[in-house]
Amino acid sequence: MNNPLCGWSSCAITHVGKVRKSNEDSFLDRPDLGLWAVADGMGGHRAGDAASRMIVESLGQLETGASFSEFVAAAEASLRSVNAALFAKGEEYHAPTGSTVVALLSDGSAGMCLWAGDSRAYRWRDRGLAQLTRDHSQIEAYVRLGLIGRAEASLHPLSNVLTRAVGTQVDLGLETLALDPMAGDRYLLCSDGLYRHVTEQEIGEVLSAGPLSHAADTLLDFTLARGANDNVTVVLVEFCPGGATQDSDLTSDVTLANLSFASRS
Repeated sequence: MNNPLCGWSSCAITHVGKVRKSNEDSFLDRPDLGLWAVADGMGGHRAGDAASRMIVESLGQLETGASFSEFVAAAEASLRSVNAALFAKGEEYHAPTGSTVVALLSDGSAGMCLWAGDSRAYRWRDRGLAQLTRDHSQIEAYVRLGLIGRAEASLHPLSNVLTRAVGTQVDLGLETLALDPMAGDRYLLCSDGLYRHVTEQEIGEVLSAGPLSHAADTLLDFTLARGANDNVTVVLVEFCPGGATQDSDLTSDVTLANLSFASRS
């Protein structure tokens, strides 16, 4: 399925932050599949860490199909299966459990972004940063209706109320966006623990130059320096000529103090 003329490098990092006692974020960094994801267990809900972990473990079991469209369909089916399991568990225990998800899939010549909730995907291309996803949140709905300004949104008391997530409704409201990956593109997948502390201008400046591992470290450092009141997870993917590789300096296999492959509180 992979296009040999266009490959990628990637890296991922997660941190519990300075306030939370546990990390309920999970991530997937699988350049061998052309699949990357961030899942953020919902704070205040039961077992958010397990919910986010179920998402990335299910996606990680996928195999590349005969076509890219089949691969995308399999990823969607995987997320819907996890949604059904989490929803049933919430009904059984009368305590909803869920997680956001944002995923990037590519075969080198085509790409797709899938998401539910407020974890985000950004793309750096031609000296400009674009937010690819739109938050599935109550406050985003208010902004789109013109009831509140964008500048006020982050401080609004409803800023954390989600309208979609994996596991919270019987039918998963999964949104998709077809992509046209080009050599030189850099994609960022992240939980809200990053963008609540780091501006889009800063994200663009960080992604504009240097190795991915340095960019991931810099984004995390910004977040920690500003209080990091939530878990923070960063997955970076760069499209480039050549084969699929992971950044040799920092990958999802790395375990450091306060860093983990696991689970947002």
